[in-house]
Amino acid sequence: MYLTHLSLTNFRSFARLDLDVPRRVVLLTGSNAQGKTSLLEAVYFLAAFTSFQTHADRQLVNFVAARESLAVARLVAEYQHAAGKHRLEVRLVLEPAGPLNGQRLRKEILLDGVKRPLAEAIGHFNAVVFVPQMTRIIEGGPEDRRRYLNLALAQTAPGYARTLSEYAQALTQRNALLKALGERGGDASQLDFWDETIARSGAALIRARIAAVQEIEALARGIHTELTRGTESLRLDYRPAYDPLPRPNGQIALRMDTVVDRSGLDEEEIRAGFLERLRQARSEEIARGVTVIGPHRDELRFLANATDLGDFGSRGQVRTALLALKLAEVEWMKQKTGQWPVLLLDEVMAELDLQRRADLLVYLEKMEQALLTTTDLKLFAPAFVEKTETWEVNAGAVRTLQTGGKQDGRYTH
Repeated sequence: MYLTHLSLTNFRSFARLDLDVPRRVVLLTGSNAQGKTSLLEAVYFLAAFTSFQTHADRQLVNFVAARESLAVARLVAEYQHAAGKHRLEVRLVLEPAGPLNGQRLRKEILLDGVKRPLAEAIGHFNAVVFVPQMTRIIEGGPEDRRRYLNLALAQTAPGYARTLSEYAQALTQRNALLKALGERGGDASQLDFWDETIARSGAALIRARIAAVQEIEALARGIHTELTRGTESLRLDYRPAYDPLPRPNGQIALRMDTVVDRSGLDEEEIRAGFLERLRQARSEEIARGVTVIGPHRDELRFLANATDLGDFGSRGQVRTALLALKLAEVEWMKQKTGQWPVLLLDEVMAELDLQRRADLLVYLEKMEQALLTTTDLKLFAPAFVEKTETWEVNAGAVRTLQTGGKQDGRYTH
């Protein structure tokens, strides 16, 4: 899978941009705050329909255009898939929401000219992104790691995005009922329907996460061993808030450094156990007014040589583990979808030593398409630069500096 054309209108600093994208590695160079990362953000948004820089989509609309009562940001990708050529368009529409409510944002997604809900459109175009602030996947809170898993699975597992949405909606309703029962009392059997609903959708999420973590870990471990020259062993420790593994009567679960294998559990087994745990926790949850177990509270930890990197990892260890994770994600998506995702790397070379830079450049050679940003082309080997297309990004304009070793000088707005 690879992009052939990218068009942006009123997206971030780009008032208007049209680019033909080559099927190779593209280096985006230029000073800071010129739009290099915004270009990567646009490509990733077309894959995940969310930004890796902000949770507020309205911030993606060009700030000058957003001053108007009605503003529209458009992102359009034309891309080649094994099944043929496709066109994906996303519109972010800022429109009046009444005299007292300012503006509201509406998102529209069109696949080959037909409007689609997000749950149906996600996964048609795939991308993997690495940016420096993504160290929060390892160092941040559990919600950062759940978000990572959800975004990866939504692009690769058919129906995952829809199931996640169903679970979130049911969870909101169940929490509201728990709060009402705790404050005003009532018939607790009203929870039966919502228990069944979140047990069903939650089991599907847990099963998908079990498989994904195991598969990604197997790939990441090998890449991480190469990056560390065999000095460290990486492990991904998935800790579901509802652990479907059977526990002997009377025993208390203890955190252990041994590998836990949940791959043999099927979805129905998880659903039945989850439902039973919800019923056991009902009194506590009514008292607290919130659902205390379920995939919305899952945790994922990253360990190198049994050391938890989120708590004790050095900057170098965290960066190396994250790079191994992202490269493994690329391989995993290729295995699951049959297509290479577009790889997006933001200033990654500045974070690596000379040997790891060389390792990464060798890895990139097998990619179908990759976009990399840098403020310093000297971080790349001259032989590598000669085989790439180099673009200079400057104040919302893109100039082609080099194509396959040949000098250019065309500006694109």
